[in-house]
Amino acid sequence: MAIVLAGVGLFVYHRVANELLASVDQTLSAQAKDELGAHRVDVDTYGETTLAQLYTPSGRLVGSQPQGLAPLFDRELVGAARARHVWRNEQIQLFGRRSEWRVLAVSSAGGTVAVVARSLVPRADSLEHLRHELLVFLPLALLAASLGGYALAARALRPVELLRRRSEAVTADKPAHLPVPPSGDEISRLAVTLNHMLARLHAAVEHERRFVADASHELRTPLALLQTELELALRRPRSREELENALRSASEETQRLARLAEDLLLIARADQGPLPIRREEVDVDQLLADVTARFATRARTLGRELYAEPSDLRLDVDPLRVEQALGNLVDNALTHGEGSIELKALAVGERVELHVLDEGEGFAPEFRARAFDRFSRGDEARSGSGSGLGLSIVELVAHAHGGDAGARNRARGGADVWLSLPRTTFERRDRPRRLEGKVPSRI
Repeated sequence: MAIVLAGVGLFVYHRVANELLASVDQTLSAQAKDELGAHRVDVDTYGETTLAQLYTPSGRLVGSQPQGLAPLFDRELVGAARARHVWRNEQIQLFGRRSEWRVLAVSSAGGTVAVVARSLVPRADSLEHLRHELLVFLPLALLAASLGGYALAARALRPVELLRRRSEAVTADKPAHLPVPPSGDEISRLAVTLNHMLARLHAAVEHERRFVADASHELRTPLALLQTELELALRRPRSREELENALRSASEETQRLARLAEDLLLIARADQGPLPIRREEVDVDQLLADVTARFATRARTLGRELYAEPSDLRLDVDPLRVEQALGNLVDNALTHGEGSIELKALAVGERVELHVLDEGEGFAPEFRARAFDRFSRGDEARSGSGSGLGLSIVELVAHAHGGDAGARNRARGGADVWLSLPRTTFERRDRPRRLEGKVPSRI
């Protein structure tokens, strides 16, 4: 601001100086023209601030005002004036005082040369007055601009400081809502954006806390059962059969711990980034047959029918991940459902849906909306043996392939849960194909 004001002051000063000098020159030009027209020096026209002299074509001084004034121009300059106007600034001694004058020499068509001069003292006095005013006004203007700018900046930054103080008080245990200024400007939009960010961070923190708490609870149950089995086996001497039963029970709990650890590791990996998949061309009928064969023994033990419908479809997916997802769906159907279990594939537009259907009670209305949430369970009494991660992993696998997962209740009873995966048109047949021979699809 100081540089700008100094520049303005210099501009105004030089502009006024030039305008005053131009005014003097204009007056001198008019006076010289009048003097040449009259061929004499008008005594009444000139005074203390204006001088005039008239020269013949030979350079002889014929008139002067005031009388006795020394020649304003020498003979050489008077001769030059015959061809053009000659302007000069001269120091002239007049009335005992020496000062600066503006002098003009101009000639007429007959060769007569008129020389007029005007004092520059009034111009110097005006410029001196202007300089003093600028020296007083510009610092005051700078002070006013500084105070005004500081007040304006302080007022504009006051909401920022308030946001900073409120943000400083935000912790994971103490979420806060930042105040939104009513101005509707960038600061207001920044406050809204920060509030949305804090809400997302708080939701993420709460999600992590629930995840850790639920994981700890799920791990504690099998560990407690395993510890109890081992303590009972060691409390007193046991027969071979009793020890085998204890070890078998401990082995089941260990397997459950291993599955839970694998599920937790998979979910943690998905939280860090996209779930890694290895795509290959897969025959859907073979995929469903593999899953059916994997759960065949368990289905027969429960007296349940498990079968897959042929579809003659192909997919470009990670077979291990998709088998894992379908396995979770079949495991849920065997654990929580009733009646026969059907696996089938449907082509729906540009997608292929892999369905697992059962004939049980289906999903409770209040549970279906959160069926794919982590550690979510419907009926805790019937679901106590599960970890509540099966459907979450199904959704993760579907999303990793660019698809989705869904669940609904069937009209005639039972649950229908599926993966929806993007359909691929295969143009190359030299890709690896997972066709090891058909397995019976109905068990």
